[in-house]
Amino acid sequence: MSEHLTADVAIIGGGLMACSAALALRRMNRSVLLLEQGWCGAQASGVNYGGVRRQGRPAVQLPLAQRSHAIWQNLPQLVGSDCEYIVSGHLKLARNEEELASLEDYRAQASEFGLQLEIMGRAVLRQRYPWLGDKVAGGSLCAGDGHANPRLVAAAFALAAKRHGADIREGTTVETASFDGKRFTVRCSNGLEVKAKFLLNCAGAWGAAFAEQFGEHVPEYPIYPNMWVTEAMPKLVEPNVGIVGGGFYVRQVTRGNFILGGGRGTGQLAIGATRPSSASMFASMKMACEFIPVLQNALVIRSWTGVEGALPDNQPVLGPSATTPGLFHAFGFSGAGFQLAPAVGEVLAELVVQQTTATPIQAFSIARFSGTS
Repeated sequence: MSEHLTADVAIIGGGLMACSAALALRRMNRSVLLLEQGWCGAQASGVNYGGVRRQGRPAVQLPLAQRSHAIWQNLPQLVGSDCEYIVSGHLKLARNEEELASLEDYRAQASEFGLQLEIMGRAVLRQRYPWLGDKVAGGSLCAGDGHANPRLVAAAFALAAKRHGADIREGTTVETASFDGKRFTVRCSNGLEVKAKFLLNCAGAWGAAFAEQFGEHVPEYPIYPNMWVTEAMPKLVEPNVGIVGGGFYVRQVTRGNFILGGGRGTGQLAIGATRPSSASMFASMKMACEFIPVLQNALVIRSWTGVEGALPDNQPVLGPSATTPGLFHAFGFSGAGFQLAPAVGEVLAELVVQQTTATPIQAFSIARFSGTS
């Protein structure tokens, strides 16, 4: 049975980008209809590592990351839950003097965007964090970074958007989207047809497929980040920990479990078609144990992966379509979109309502792939 609806803004996708945009648009009094093929936050937004970090991001992402950082501090007021967000600090480790020098270079870049980092050599680092192993040569601490529970965040934004009046349709697969010069028509497999003045493509790993329907080719490809969690252990590690080169990342939650990530799983571009890789997990876990020896005694109780969209330059597509007025994209965040997402939602809402945003996003233009300007 077909159903015909209208809204100011239609949103394809139900991840954290989409739900954040839906909430921001409702707070700006725009009617919103969000279409998600599965469940809100069940793909990349809900299965990622949960790092809420600015440190290590490319310089062009730092203005967006700084804007998002301010939103993260206000989660309970914004969405009604703290989503287990903790300002723990983010510690990036170096294995040798060359890597430590790269962290010092990055500190100089980041300071231009107001991001303050503390560089520590081996002796100071081992004294402050006695749980570190002897392979560490130094590190960089961003005290204001942290981590959160990804299984809670997108769901909280979705519920907040619903409370503010957004119409969220889960289990609704979008098949086609078109534009007649005035309005978008979005057709779904269950017979639902939506007409809207604006369309947000927040389809994650499926984002390029919808961009293609508007004549914009983007070389997006799926990735399957590998994650696992240990049994609860005595609380020891406070900061969210990474390493130069990204071989592993680890955080310990309040309950005592260690959550780790590293390497890639396997899968296909379909819901429920991903599998973690034990080989990747063992390789990353071995490296993690060298830097945090207590992990040698940890029992892994679960592993998982999910599907995310990535792009060759590791930068997202964010901003207006190069071919179609009223179409805005936000996809291809290459495994690093979790911290950025609350600001991405606000930026998308500003582009819809004000046709501009003060946050610099030119580096993320889809025109870099389509060749148009």
